[in-house]
Amino acid sequence: MPFSEDDNVDNPISPYAFTKKACELMNYTFHHLYNIDIINLRFFTVYGPGQRPDLAIHKFVKAISNGQPLSLFGNGDTARDYTYIDDTVSGIYSALEFCLSNTGVYTTINLGNNKPVKLNELVDVIYSEMGKEKNVVYEAMQAGDVEVTFADISKAGKLLNYKPATDLVEGIKKFIAWYNAHHKQGNIE
Repeated sequence: MPFSEDDNVDNPISPYAFTKKACELMNYTFHHLYNIDIINLRFFTVYGPGQRPDLAIHKFVKAISNGQPLSLFGNGDTARDYTYIDDTVSGIYSALEFCLSNTGVYTTINLGNNKPVKLNELVDVIYSEMGKEKNVVYEAMQAGDVEVTFADISKAGKLLNYKPATDLVEGIKKFIAWYNAHHKQGNIE
């Protein structure tokens, strides 16, 4: 670790990972056959305002808001490379600009934060920012889940001038503010 774009990903352990690898292979075929410039972007746990309600941070904030305990899989030591949405979008724009100003492009680039955060640390930040007392229940790990995600973003920095700028606490504050504003307006459950 961190995970490089050059690491072998030929043996995915979940359907989700399989679909990501399959799309990269399909993209290579279209690049090869039709000379389409392609950058496969590998996102690392993107979060922020507008996040789908079935993803962890959104589920956690909703549960805490409703006074419910959080169900955590494993012992809380798994870690994710949480990447704020604005940083990911910045990387996407830079990738588009790179493709528009170069020809013969086929590559894969990680867009992460390069700073894995343990699940227990994430939960502590959310509870702290919401001003609530921690209330968690630990459950068995889910099949196909990985212990750590950790993006090597050196290639993104070199080719795209990618530099994530939002730390976890700032990103969580922004998500909570968005959630509270939209929940009060009845726009989300």
